[in-house]
Amino acid sequence: MENEHRRFMAMALKEAMTAFRRDEVPVGAVIVKGGTVIAKAHNQIEMLQDPTAHAEILAIGAAANHLGSRRLDGCTLYVTLEPCPMCAGALVLSRLDRVVFGSYDPKMGACSTLYNIAQDERLNHRVEVIAGVMDAEAGSLLKEFFAKKREE
Repeated sequence: MENEHRRFMAMALKEAMTAFRRDEVPVGAVIVKGGTVIAKAHNQIEMLQDPTAHAEILAIGAAANHLGSRRLDGCTLYVTLEPCPMCAGALVLSRLDRVVFGSYDPKMGACSTLYNIAQDERLNHRVEVIAGVMDAEAGSLLKEFFAKKREE
């Protein structure tokens, strides 16, 4: 299973690289069902001038469109950065089975670091969380992006 997680996280990292090249915070997401990628996205907040255009939200929308259903039962989201509260809420609402993320987010993380919305027992659905997959690769991309921004 670890090899499969790394394979799909590598795809999410490619999406993050696309965001990086477009001067967006480099976060990428891939949604998989039955071993097949059904959606992928990267942050597009600046391009769309939309504060909700996070990679996770865009990928969830694409997956729902692909399946013709708002429920993403049987799906796994691979994302390079721990989801924020908005995105963690979307994971629960879409009924994803699991989220696999790369880097922990000490400022906005809502799947283990600051909050754990994905597994909050008070909610009607819980999402399995697998953390730290390819953390070094995802983290170095974010560090490079923000170092570049500080230089500008």
